[in-house]
Amino acid sequence: MTSVDLTSYVTFGYMAVGVAYLVATVARTTAGRANNVLYALLILVFAAHTGAILCRWQESYAMGIGHAPLSNLYESLVFFAWSIALALIFVRYKYGSDIIVLFGAPVVFLILASTFLLDSNIKPLIPALQSNWLTAHVVSCFLGYAGFAVSFFAALLLLISASSKTMANILPNQGLLDEIVYRSVLAGLPMLTVGIVTGAAWADHAWGTYWSWDPKETWSLITWLIYSAFLHARLSAGWSGTKSALLSVVGFMAVLFTYFGVNYLPGLHSYF
Repeated sequence: MTSVDLTSYVTFGYMAVGVAYLVATVARTTAGRANNVLYALLILVFAAHTGAILCRWQESYAMGIGHAPLSNLYESLVFFAWSIALALIFVRYKYGSDIIVLFGAPVVFLILASTFLLDSNIKPLIPALQSNWLTAHVVSCFLGYAGFAVSFFAALLLLISASSKTMANILPNQGLLDEIVYRSVLAGLPMLTVGIVTGAAWADHAWGTYWSWDPKETWSLITWLIYSAFLHARLSAGWSGTKSALLSVVGFMAVLFTYFGVNYLPGLHSYF
């Protein structure tokens, strides 16, 4: 079985997780033993996902062009989905919030499903990418993105809860959702910071300059500033609830543009 085959199975595994959580939620059985079974299923699919990434890494070495599987849009989407799944597992472990997994698992499935439309062949790295900075930069950035994604999920739920008394009775209490929004950004921003710093070091190694105002660099900085403003408003001005949730949503829109939108702009970071 190739890594691509395994990734395909993993994709539908996340779909099964999402459907199982939805059925359990509708049936109101997400408690106790059933709750733990669903969580175990998520961890099992995640383990297979990890195996698929390691398998692709090994395949590249078998071809004589060994490198971390993080170099093109296909590989980055697979790793982005992995990072979000890891964040979902942690939040479920920390806060016991199954509703976050219910919202997040379908997103992971859709990200992986989109890779079916992409070229999945393993290709040699271009000279600029042949650096040990590649792994540190990409991994830290995507772990940061994953934290922001979970904050976004919780922020949407908080906004829905705040706007509907009916939904407020169904969703977790707003205090818990607000805590997840905040803590997820608190975890994600340092990772993005490491990503920007290692990216600057990599740029100096590859192109002889730490910063060139490439669209990716610029939007990474914009994203960093938005989430820094989030923490500043939270800690200094006491923002919480819907205010911080809205800022989290704005921040994640910047994340999506940083990842996808800049591909349509001329620059050194385009995946197209």
